[in-house]
Amino acid sequence: MSFWEFLGSQHQQLLTDAYQHASAVFQCMVLATLIGVFIGVATYRSEWAGNLATTATSTLLTIPSLAMIGLLIPLVGLGVPPTVISLTLYGLLPIVRNAIVGLRGVDPALVDAARGIGMSGPMRLARVELPLAWPPILTGIRVSTQMLMGIAAIAAYASGPGLGNEIFRGLASLGSKNALNQVLSGTLGIIVLALLFDAAYVLIGRLTIPRGIRV
Repeated sequence: MSFWEFLGSQHQQLLTDAYQHASAVFQCMVLATLIGVFIGVATYRSEWAGNLATTATSTLLTIPSLAMIGLLIPLVGLGVPPTVISLTLYGLLPIVRNAIVGLRGVDPALVDAARGIGMSGPMRLARVELPLAWPPILTGIRVSTQMLMGIAAIAAYASGPGLGNEIFRGLASLGSKNALNQVLSGTLGIIVLALLFDAAYVLIGRLTIPRGIRV
C-alpha cells in the first residue's frame, strides 16, 4: 500500500489523532503561559529570583521526556494526566525567560510616568509593563509550542492522545507493510500542526502588537 493510499484509508483516525494532538498542546500552552507569565511577574524585579526561576525551569527541560512521563505514571496514572503535567512543565522555560527579559526591558521612564498620573502597581503592570513586554512573551510562547509539538508525541508511551500513537504503532511493527506509512503520517502530521500553530501566532502578533513596537 502506497503512502497516499494509506492516508486515504486511515484519514479518519489520523484526523482524530491530529485533533487530540493539537488540543493537548493548546491546553498545555495555555497553562504554561499563565504559570510562566505569573512566575515572570513575580521574579523579574529581583536578580536572584529571576535567575532562580530561569535555572529551575531550564533544569526541568533537561529531564528526558520519556523519563519524565515514566516517573509521572506511578503518581497520576496513564493517559491525559502525565501528558498535561509533562508538557506544561516543558513549556515553561521560554515563557518564563522571555517574560523576565521583556518586563525588565520596559523603559523605566514610562513606568515613572504611569506612576506620576496615579496608576497603582497592578494597574501599571496590566496597562503599561505587560503590553510592552508582550512581543518577547509571544516569542517565548511560539518557541514553547514548537517544542511541545514534538515532545507531545512521546505521550503515546503513557497511552496519551495524539499523533504519537501512529509513530509508536509503526515503530512497534517495523517490517510490516504499513509500518513506515504510520511513522511517516504521524511525523508529517506533527510538522503540519507546528506550521499551522506558528502561522496563527504570526497573525496574533500582527493583531496584538502595535506597528511601532513590532518594528
